[in-house]
Amino acid sequence: MNLAQAAAVVLGHDRNTNGSRPRAVVARDPRASGEFIAAAVEAGLSSSGIDVYDAGVLPTPAAAYLVADLDADFGVMISASHNPAPDNGIKFFARGGQKLPDDVENAIEEQMSKEPVRPLGSDVGRIQRFSDAEDRYIVHLLQTLPHRLDGLKVVLDCAHGAASGCSPQVFKDAGADVIVIGADPDGHNINDGVGSTHLGPLKAAVVKHGADLGIAHDGDADRCLAVDHEGTEVDGDQIMAILAVALKASGKLNDDVLVATVMSNLGLKIALRKAGISIRETAVGDRYVLEEMRDGGFNLGGEQSGHVIFADYATTGDGVLTGLQLAAQVALTGRPLKQLATVMTKLPQVLINVKGVDRTRVGSSEALAQAVVVAEAALGDTGRVLLRPSGTEPVVRVMVEAGDEDTAQSIAERLAQVVRTELALELVAD
Repeated sequence: MNLAQAAAVVLGHDRNTNGSRPRAVVARDPRASGEFIAAAVEAGLSSSGIDVYDAGVLPTPAAAYLVADLDADFGVMISASHNPAPDNGIKFFARGGQKLPDDVENAIEEQMSKEPVRPLGSDVGRIQRFSDAEDRYIVHLLQTLPHRLDGLKVVLDCAHGAASGCSPQVFKDAGADVIVIGADPDGHNINDGVGSTHLGPLKAAVVKHGADLGIAHDGDADRCLAVDHEGTEVDGDQIMAILAVALKASGKLNDDVLVATVMSNLGLKIALRKAGISIRETAVGDRYVLEEMRDGGFNLGGEQSGHVIFADYATTGDGVLTGLQLAAQVALTGRPLKQLATVMTKLPQVLINVKGVDRTRVGSSEALAQAVVVAEAALGDTGRVLLRPSGTEPVVRVMVEAGDEDTAQSIAERLAQVVRTELALELVAD
């Protein structure tokens, strides 16, 4: 409630210029804690003079879209994305459905220690059900399609999450024959053995039903991974390669540029270079991808994990939108997803999370720097090394790509051992 009251000041009253009462859209995923967190957020907002549109259970990108569609002052999404059910979080969108810059987040945090706005009588905000929220989002998604999905059999795994209602509906409306799994949320089963972090059930269902492809969402449906008709995973890099090449062919890829993070497979860069497409690399995190896209005016970007951003249609990663666009390419070309995915060849990639180390010293260890130099020399132009400290825990991520799995594994293990030795946490006696 305190956080919502602070946001009401910073995102509502301080930024509302038309003199009317500020408005906010509030949505959540189906985890149980979202019910009472949403109640507290809506109480904090309305008691601070904000009119609240309660959109209920919706994907994160739907909340962002509706903020813009309603021309609301800001939005709130209550979700922990791909995390397990006991977790939860609160995300804010500024006017237009945009993510908040750091200075605005800092201003909200500072406002939390100040006195909230306390209007009285008719100046308090009102809460109303946003009854057509899902329908508006579905109509928007259908309008983005370059080709209908008639004749396609698609399996959808909704992760028992926020897309359980709208994703099956929009795929059916687009003409697909839809088989749905992971679409029975009970508040506690979100992401539990299903969805984009657990592709086994989707792979099995696609093969069992003889489907053309499968689409997996995470809990709040801001990401999409896919499975071809043989049950083989098609990850975010491959999805971006397929869509980038398609957009370029139709003259719709701005400046022939794709924005991706440093974690994207080297095979993506090699494939797109052959297709005449450049890659702009950013730090890991969709917020950095979005910043680069906005700054450069680019319209396609994303992450290997399946966050794909179509700036022409969305202000954040949208798993339902991505799945629709991917399926549309299968329908439009008449080529199976397995064949479309051959546009890029994934280099073997090994990732080792080294735990219990001092992540702050990654850039200052000479021994570690020398080990990286040796590894890069061994790989030459056939691979690469990336060491990345976690932003939230004492973990250093060691990623190695190479021409073959054994080389990537052996080099990654050697580097991981250097990280353990050189960055070991010092034990301080009482």
